Amino acid sequence: MSQHAELPALPVTFRPTRTRVVLLTVGALAFVFITTVAFLLDVSGGERASFVVTAALFLGVLVLLSRPRVSADDGGVTVVNLTTTRRLDWAEVLRVNLRPGDPWVSLDLADGTSLPAMGIQPGIAKQRAIADARALRTLVEEHGTGGAELG
Repeated sequence: MSQHAELPALPVTFRPTRTRVVLLTVGALAFVFITTVAFLLDVSGGERASFVVTAALFLGVLVLLSRPRVSADDGGVTVVNLTTTRRLDWAEVLRVNLRPGDPWVSLDLADGTSLPAMGIQPGIAKQRAIADARALRTLVEEHGTGGAELG
């Protein structure tokens, strides 16, 4: 028997907020620190530029890592991972899985494949991820076709 979460109002977006805040804060602070060091050092303009470019690349990677989210609306689910975005109709999502030790939720799809949904990840907010996975599972069972027979 599955535990049902309260059905959230649509539209709803799930994302690892604490992880996102940590990544963006560290990225911004590192960028400011490295850029400040570049201008305090007695180096040529090219070396200074390489410091700033390295800081920008580091910030860019952390922004990319903070991108994942799962959004649900009346029409279905949009999964945004690091470099890809995929829109799914409710009927395409059969099951929402978050097993112990999984780094993020995976969605079992009607075409027999599985899609990672990195927007719900236990990381530094395990209880929040579990609650979000249950809420998404409840939405899939309410709006989709697969939830009832999977019980």
